[in-house]
Amino acid sequence: MKILVIGCGGREHALAWTLARSPRISEVLVAPGNAGTATEPGVRNVAVPAEDLDALLALAQREAVEITVVGPEAPLVAGVVDRFRAAGLKCFGPDAQCARLEGSKAWSKAFMQRHGIPTAEHRTFTSLEEALAYLEQASLPVVIKADGLAAGKGVVIAHSREEGRRALHDMLDARVFGSAGAQVVVEEFLPGEEASFIALVDGDHILPLASSQDHKARDDGDQGPNTGGMGAYSPAPVVTDALTARIMDEVMRPTVSGLALEGCRYTGFLYAGLMIDPQGRPRVLEFNCRLGDPETQPVLFRLESDLFELIEAALDGRLDQASPRWHVQPAVGVVLAAAGYPGPYEKGTPIGDLPGRLPETVKVFHAGTTLADGRLVTSGGRVLCVVARGDSVVEARDAAYAVVDAVAWPGAHWRRDIAYRAVARERR
Repeated sequence: MKILVIGCGGREHALAWTLARSPRISEVLVAPGNAGTATEPGVRNVAVPAEDLDALLALAQREAVEITVVGPEAPLVAGVVDRFRAAGLKCFGPDAQCARLEGSKAWSKAFMQRHGIPTAEHRTFTSLEEALAYLEQASLPVVIKADGLAAGKGVVIAHSREEGRRALHDMLDARVFGSAGAQVVVEEFLPGEEASFIALVDGDHILPLASSQDHKARDDGDQGPNTGGMGAYSPAPVVTDALTARIMDEVMRPTVSGLALEGCRYTGFLYAGLMIDPQGRPRVLEFNCRLGDPETQPVLFRLESDLFELIEAALDGRLDQASPRWHVQPAVGVVLAAAGYPGPYEKGTPIGDLPGRLPETVKVFHAGTTLADGRLVTSGGRVLCVVARGDSVVEARDAAYAVVDAVAWPGAHWRRDIAYRAVARERR
């Protein structure tokens, strides 16, 4: 059977590569895909934008697609699942009502308050004057978030009031994030260690995937502006079995049941970005209604089960009968980004030839890439993600960086300290 993956990033390359390994799938279509999915065995790109819901539906009908898997958040918030369901087609992801959990940070915060889900104290503003007045008496640092979708860039951690004023002016006055910044959430800064907790949900049952941790800051030592993620690793040692049980009890189950109480049956991937405080208590930083990027790359690189069968079980309401198997080796993924990211960056920069043969423990996933006259060039801010497994985190990290050094093009930027927390724990 055929399956369709919507999107063009590293997450979608990882999804397509993983799904193509299923013996039940004859072909994976990716709309629109990238240079990596264009050359992946069993995968075919189709030049349909991820936001063109009419064209996506027509594609799925024309190609007799069995199941569509939505990668990015924008089509989910726009209602792609609603459109497919209305046409009688299976589409894995939450409907537009549930996708508000990611589409509006203000709505998400209010939802968490209503259902007692632990998160940071916050205030929501549409008035620049009121937001600035609140900033003057807020404790520093403070976190300022654009309410809507901003491709992972609409978050500023302000360590000074001047930095906070600039962020508020940028969002509410200059509208650097467009309508996404017409409303902002100002919240307390939570100390601790971040973790990504991602699960499949079938409306009733929740099946956690392997834990992971990403690196949002652009530069080594968690410095520089926030990005969509500069690397990730799985598993995250901070997420112990005891903490997993607590996250399920305090975050995941109340979220799914709370949505149901409000008339929304959640089906799809559900991502809780968490801060684990020094006392080991989880609090929600954000919800995403899809797989994380770049967490997907190392997580799926460890998956030994058939992902298609897990998605099928979720669509059929049978997740309580599923039990995914994971490779015992940890995986580390390092993102190579374009110079200037997450700010303005050039496109069309030649990347050069990638290694033709790699060991089965290493994979290069494409994100912002395309082919121009047969040459591999950049087309986005985050360009490649090199993922490696190893018998230890250090071994996986070193294997990933060996390939990063080999594939990096002039001007490429990457962090040199991905997985540093896990490495420190391992050395202890």
